[in-house]
Amino acid sequence: MSGGFHEWGFDYVLLDFLGDVVCGGFGLPIARDMCQKVIVVGSNDLQSLYVANNVCSAVEYFRKLGGNVGVAGMVINKDDGTGEAAAFAKAVGIPVLASIPADEDIRRKSANYHIIGRPGDRWGPMFEELVQNVGDSKPMRPAPMTSDGLLGLFSADTTGRDYVLQPASLADMCGGVVLEKQTLEVVYDEA
Repeated sequence: MSGGFHEWGFDYVLLDFLGDVVCGGFGLPIARDMCQKVIVVGSNDLQSLYVANNVCSAVEYFRKLGGNVGVAGMVINKDDGTGEAAAFAKAVGIPVLASIPADEDIRRKSANYHIIGRPGDRWGPMFEELVQNVGDSKPMRPAPMTSDGLLGLFSADTTGRDYVLQPASLADMCGGVVLEKQTLEVVYDEA
């Protein structure tokens, strides 16, 4: 049995990789030029966009080493309308291929392993547009964000950016009253 994807005559082959695997498993197809386009999937939360940024960083890193893989764009999953994922895509220079809403019908169908979008039904046009956008997209070189830039996409309420840390006192650390004791430290005069 010989062959593989290249001999099967497929127009497209989609591989789904978890983007934040500790071993960097998502990086292998990028590093080996085994794919042409990377599609980043993320939602409007910091952890999701952190992972998306790591994938963009990997693409850019391997492009600098001579690779040819690019990012086709981003699919915003469970879009709640807050806009952080769209702002991320704009900041790194990739298009939004589709925005899949945070909708109870989609959640329920997904949880029950049902097909979400069929031609002519409620969600069909959204997935038809996604397919068209993926086919038409060109592999792009993303401009990954810094950690501060990524945090800047979110309000201070969400990230705790405006929270001022107060150092714990000795009483806080010891759980009550602290007895002051004379130090046994020996201080030598400078010679």
